[in-house]
Amino acid sequence: MSRRIESRARSRTGESGADQGVRPTGAGGAPRFLGRVLRVLALAGGLAALLGAQQFQFNLDHLAAKASDTVDLALNGATLQFAAKFLDGKNPDEAKVKKLIAGLEGIYIKTFEFKRAGEWAEADLEGIRKQLRAPEWSRIVGVKSTEDGETAEIYLRNENGKVTGLAILASEPKELTVVNIAGAVDLDSLADLGGHFGIPKVEMGKQK
Repeated sequence: MSRRIESRARSRTGESGADQGVRPTGAGGAPRFLGRVLRVLALAGGLAALLGAQQFQFNLDHLAAKASDTVDLALNGATLQFAAKFLDGKNPDEAKVKKLIAGLEGIYIKTFEFKRAGEWAEADLEGIRKQLRAPEWSRIVGVKSTEDGETAEIYLRNENGKVTGLAILASEPKELTVVNIAGAVDLDSLADLGGHFGIPKVEMGKQK
């Protein structure tokens, strides 16, 4: 997203119960070139048959015809590890990301950019929200900027007391991004994934 949305929200982590502040800062800082390269890899690899780890249906394909720019990324299993090779292990930040994704089952992202506002509707997101409900899912962050029309939501999937998935819905008048990270997600390290693979940047920190 083009501008920064900042929020402080309280969430309970299963064992520690520590309050955390979460500041989604949007997808605008993500390396767009890397995202496009990975999209080509995904299409070339025929990843449609590898979506078993995706934890909910995006149901947004109808927006592709309206969008001026679309990123459709699906990385699963060995393909995810292959994509990690594009990260520089000598770069401290990218080395962290490389380590984090080693335990993930998949990363699924759809991003649509439009030339005009109003090309996507709230009903598009509502269809996804209906899938992100208790007892499996819980929303830990909901941020809305009335000034810029930007919104950000973060949902966690819990299974037997462990976080097994994460969903991010980020939108602005001319852009819509939906993310599903499947697998064991380390909340304390979640910020390191932001800005990579087209994932909106998320900063996690303790409440003051």
